[in-house]
Amino acid sequence: MGTTNSPGDVKDITLASEGVRRINWAEREMPVLRQIKERFIKEKPFKGLRIAGCLHVTSETANLAITLRDGGADVFLCASNPLSTQDDVAAALVSEYGIPTYAIKGENTDTYYQHIISVLNTKPHMTMDDGADLVATLHGDRTDLMENIIGGMEETTTGVIRLKSLADEGNLKYPVIAVNDADTKHFFDNRYGTGQSTLDGITRATNVLWAGKTVVVIGYGWCGRGVAMRARGMGGNTVVCEVNSIRALEAAMDGHQVMKMEEAAKIGDIFITVTGGMKAIDRKHVANMKDGVLLANSGHFNVEIDIEGMDEISDSKSEVKPFVEQYILINGNRINLLAEGRLINLAAAEGHPSAVMDMSFADQSLSAEFVAKEYKNLENQVYVVPREIDDEVGRLKLLSMGIAIDELTAEQEKYLNSWNVGT
Repeated sequence: MGTTNSPGDVKDITLASEGVRRINWAEREMPVLRQIKERFIKEKPFKGLRIAGCLHVTSETANLAITLRDGGADVFLCASNPLSTQDDVAAALVSEYGIPTYAIKGENTDTYYQHIISVLNTKPHMTMDDGADLVATLHGDRTDLMENIIGGMEETTTGVIRLKSLADEGNLKYPVIAVNDADTKHFFDNRYGTGQSTLDGITRATNVLWAGKTVVVIGYGWCGRGVAMRARGMGGNTVVCEVNSIRALEAAMDGHQVMKMEEAAKIGDIFITVTGGMKAIDRKHVANMKDGVLLANSGHFNVEIDIEGMDEISDSKSEVKPFVEQYILINGNRINLLAEGRLINLAAAEGHPSAVMDMSFADQSLSAEFVAKEYKNLENQVYVVPREIDDEVGRLKLLSMGIAIDELTAEQEKYLNSWNVGT
């Protein structure tokens, strides 16, 4: 662990110069966030506020943190996944940008939660979460800090599910904006970002040829749609497993085979979980798989694959290459688990392309500004991103791409808002 003059805990502070280069490279593909930062520099909407972020510490997240800092906030970061940190970026944030960061790639569970506590000890006014571990820790072990909190944001599907459960129980103690549910987030980040980066992570870890492989995608939400679309585009024979009848029907009409997991387990070559739930692949599925299959997860937590169950039906396991752990089952078949069942796109690759994170983090920034201005009018519940923020992010993204769209005429607007104009 490196030591620095600034608060934080990073692997090696001497990696900072490489981190700066990586952050700058990502920034060139994030024009929407750049425009927001330019306004924030002038207006300082977060002056006097402390923001605690539990996010994937990547070059894109660094640009978000810098945007919030330039908007007047004191920003503190920790990792939202033990394997997703880019150590050079973490070093740069501490050394070059003055943003205390507590994140080390490969940190164990104890260190992971120590880092969360370190960020919470700054007594933040706002939280920015990816998976809701920060909020859960606040509501569980650090309720003494709750009086400072005015609101928060949540980045991903799994976190929104957890927060809505907390709200439904009447136990959510401050308002949270579900950034994940913004159209400019889930339509693009979840579908195109997860679709591309998941295949990227699996390819980097294994150098697998996708063409001709039977690729089983478990879960057909926006992430699953993106993964299945990209896998088929690479020449894979795609199979979708679902528990939701509407999503299963959509998958079938999109051209994918749809079947129960117990049948897919027998024929798949590559299995990818994107459900947000637990044990989407369980021990009985693994026991029926072919020799040599690849198992990967792109959901937030590694509970989507029943790793304990795999241990129970295996004679041995060993790391055969970085990010590939091979289990030898009792029946002799080899099952290859990638990246410990954690987010394959961030563990073995670089996560989503900067161009899609540009929209997601624009939503985060503007949602944070909304909370800073409106928190006194908000109740302790999970809110959708205000429509005007979503529309503005879409408008700015189109503008940055040089794309112009039509506007309704006054006559068209009147027609669409009238009830008495018919045939």
